[in-house]
Amino acid sequence: MKRLFLFGLLIFFALFSGAVWAQISPGDLTDYHAHLEGMKNCTQCHVLGQKISNDKCLECHKELKTRIDQKKGYHSSTEVKGKNCSTCHNEHHGRTFKLIRFEAEKFNHNLAGYKLEGAHAKKTCRDCHKPEHIKVAELKKKKYTYLGLDTKCASCHVDYHQNTLSTSCEKCHNNTAFKPASLFNHSSAKFQLAGKHEDVTCGKCHKLEVRAGKKFQVFTGIKFDNCVRCHEDAHQNKFGQNCKQCHTESGFHTIKTSSGFDHDKTNFKLVGKHRDVKCNLCHKNKITDPVRHELCTDCHKDYHESQFSVNGKLCKCDECHTNESFVGSNFTIEKHNQKDFKLEGAHLATPCFSCHKKTEKWSFRQIGNYCLDCHENIHEPLVNKKDYQYFECKNCHATAKWPVITYDHAKTKFPLSGVHEKQTCRKCHITTSPEKKDVYRFAGLPVNCTQCHKDTHNSQFDVKGSTDCKTCHAFDKWKIDAFDHDKAAFKLDGKHKNIACIRCHSEVVAGTTKYILYKTNKLKCENCH
Repeated sequence: MKRLFLFGLLIFFALFSGAVWAQISPGDLTDYHAHLEGMKNCTQCHVLGQKISNDKCLECHKELKTRIDQKKGYHSSTEVKGKNCSTCHNEHHGRTFKLIRFEAEKFNHNLAGYKLEGAHAKKTCRDCHKPEHIKVAELKKKKYTYLGLDTKCASCHVDYHQNTLSTSCEKCHNNTAFKPASLFNHSSAKFQLAGKHEDVTCGKCHKLEVRAGKKFQVFTGIKFDNCVRCHEDAHQNKFGQNCKQCHTESGFHTIKTSSGFDHDKTNFKLVGKHRDVKCNLCHKNKITDPVRHELCTDCHKDYHESQFSVNGKLCKCDECHTNESFVGSNFTIEKHNQKDFKLEGAHLATPCFSCHKKTEKWSFRQIGNYCLDCHENIHEPLVNKKDYQYFECKNCHATAKWPVITYDHAKTKFPLSGVHEKQTCRKCHITTSPEKKDVYRFAGLPVNCTQCHKDTHNSQFDVKGSTDCKTCHAFDKWKIDAFDHDKAAFKLDGKHKNIACIRCHSEVVAGTTKYILYKTNKLKCENCH
């Protein structure tokens, strides 16, 4: 009976399926799903008594199910998640109905899980979504799909590095341009760039070649255990291969002061300021070329312009200077006193430049041996030239102290004696000008007493217009110890010897001048008696 019932049911469907399906189906399916037409296929998409099931859809669209399970792609985005498939992809509207309504220009690619940046933002959908970029074989068969792409660069781009570097291109490159590799940091490589290496272009070390018929730039496997792997050994292995022992990466000519290279082993030991001199200042061409160093002038300009040459040969600079500094001198006073001009007195405290640098340049030759070669003659024409030989100030002055006078006045026409010896030079030789300035005078001074002192005798003793006071007076005392009355016109004898001078020589007045009259012309007795 059961078999009979089933057979009858099949006959029923065979006879009436066309008419019944026309009553049940809401419309034709699209071309994509046309193969699912017929009542026997309803359960392929529908669950009896219920609406369209998302699970049913994903049983066929396995590639989408995989993406959704992985929570990737547009169908896992907030815009789609939780919606029924039929919300966007509705069926039974005819064969030509557009089941997928997609506006590429308005699509937010961020929802697909891959943000378009840099150069990618300028691409069209077709530039990337094409069969050759699809990795899934089943999807490659589809006429058109947006699925099947990988986010790895190599899925679309040729691996320029031919699998010699990491496939994570974003570690070195950005989306704007493939060259240069702006994100690459050489400090993450095995060879750290420092000094001059930082300025070297990549192509200098990473050479271009052809591999597998394509251009290839070598980035791995480069030997760097030794400098000579890239650089020529300028020393031809004379100092071994450990270049870092002497050189730094800041420059080949920058030599480590604490390096293993000992310059003292050469014929020229580095001392003083020479220790700070850069190698290339002396080694101007090849660092191994011989450098003349017998004389300082082999390297340095003769600052003194051959002043210290003897018989055409320059003296050694270290006789006066040290390697610590050219400024200053170790030329001692003892050495100076071995020369023609000895330093004595105040000259010992005189700085070198006072005599040797009167102009912009230092001068050490033929600068003078006499005082007036350096000092102004403030006495000319006030001093007789015969009183000082060769205008030598030391004939009168002491080099220790200028005011100390050592001049012998006895050599002049006016020897000093008595009270005159106690007088200062200023008393006789210096007067004050109307401008309150001292005026010195040494030559042409008078030697007669009355030219400096007042004649209290009113010219009674003038002889040819001159009075010689020392005829009667002495310079140590003004008393007339030297006067002999017997030599006068009136000799004193007898009672006259005991008479006081005032008895005969009385005070007289001539105009406004009072003086004692000595020449009385009273020579006869009756003149007084």
